[in-house]
Amino acid sequence: MTDAGRVQGSFRDPSGFVFTRDGIVYRQVNLSYRSHYDQLISGGLYAELTDQRMLVPHEEDDAHETNSGDAYKLLRPLPLPFVSYPYEWSFSQLKDAALLTLAIQKRALSRGMILKDASAYNIQFFEGKPILIDTLSFEIYQEGKAWIAYKQFCQHFLAPLLLMSHKDIRLSQMLRVFVDGIPLDLASAMVSKATYRQLGILMHVHLHARAQHQYKDSSRPTGALARQRIGKKSLLQIADSLRNTIRGLRWRHGATAWSDYYDGDSYQEKAFRHKLELVAAYLDLIKPSCVWDLGANTGEFSRIASGAGAFTVSADNDPGVVEDNYLTAKRDREKNLLPLLVDLVNPSGAIGWANAERQSLAERSNADCLLALALIHHLAISNNVPLLMIADYFASLAEWLVIEFVPKRDQQTQKLLRSRRDVFEDYSLEGFEACFSQAYEIVKSNPLRQSDRVLYLMRRREDSKPR
Repeated sequence: MTDAGRVQGSFRDPSGFVFTRDGIVYRQVNLSYRSHYDQLISGGLYAELTDQRMLVPHEEDDAHETNSGDAYKLLRPLPLPFVSYPYEWSFSQLKDAALLTLAIQKRALSRGMILKDASAYNIQFFEGKPILIDTLSFEIYQEGKAWIAYKQFCQHFLAPLLLMSHKDIRLSQMLRVFVDGIPLDLASAMVSKATYRQLGILMHVHLHARAQHQYKDSSRPTGALARQRIGKKSLLQIADSLRNTIRGLRWRHGATAWSDYYDGDSYQEKAFRHKLELVAAYLDLIKPSCVWDLGANTGEFSRIASGAGAFTVSADNDPGVVEDNYLTAKRDREKNLLPLLVDLVNPSGAIGWANAERQSLAERSNADCLLALALIHHLAISNNVPLLMIADYFASLAEWLVIEFVPKRDQQTQKLLRSRRDVFEDYSLEGFEACFSQAYEIVKSNPLRQSDRVLYLMRRREDSKPR
């Protein structure tokens, strides 16, 4: 094959790469990885992990179709509905991804293999649970050899979880800056000296960081793996120590910015129930297969879409409500809902090598319909984004839009205006409809009972389709 369909973020591993053809995702296994792949399959590890839904299953296709002399196997993995990144996950999502990685490491060791990659980007969320998507992350275990992915695991998982737990939940966004995980010396310097009294953090962060500095010009492994030879029993003990350390990390959030949005008198009961009914009716009319709920809060309206069978990305910029949303989805074993941490004013951009290794949020758009409920006043008034720009951006993401207009006299809008001068002359029902009508056709509009708010169902105009 040529590089035309090669996934931009798949270039670091000489064992193989991912590419697309006719809209289907494939993974090429190179000849250099042959012995490791054969051991993965014949040794039973692949069957064990896929049976437990810990590794994405695949079908094997004819490798000759690649027209590549390096190809040993051609895999067609089970397709995933959406690709997300660690900086878009809540605390518990990142924690569950870390624990899955360690569980896979232990199972691999029990079958004569070991993880050679422990990147958080190798984990995705599928049917409500984390799952490993990189089939080529394993290699045959060699007695006495150190775990080469140890540093990567600590930087991708332990360091951000430690900072989120001990300092500030918002420090997860450092993963946007450090594409290969948060440096351990930086994490060590940011947390309090009290963490030196916690054995796991002392060993895997503080002493690990010190060893990295000490041996930065040496080929010796660092941290807990600094010995020349290390047995399988010791590697299992390291995995257990990391697991216990990560399990011990907690984030106990109080009321965050919008975690109490539905409390008090934000909505009259009849208005809220009416809104639930209308959203359900609109979605039943258009029957989307994929919905993005933008500003989803704890996901109450997202669950209308996911409950109707649509895969639903439930996005909000408040870490507290995203955490609550994920824990609810996990408790209820919801398979069609993916809570994500997304700031629409500064959405995830294209980052990494050549700004193409990780896709922007818009590049990953596969939604049929957007929900934008109780959101427009935050974008237009809190962040001064013109209504026409909001309409154009939404139209670039999906064909259908369910949107709620929240007028100035609404108490939530009044809260936003208390700390700023009202310079928003065009922020009115008439101005809203005029701006959005340039990108959309208004299919339905319904005032909410006992409320000044209006709910709309809109469809993107043909001349507004993204090019």
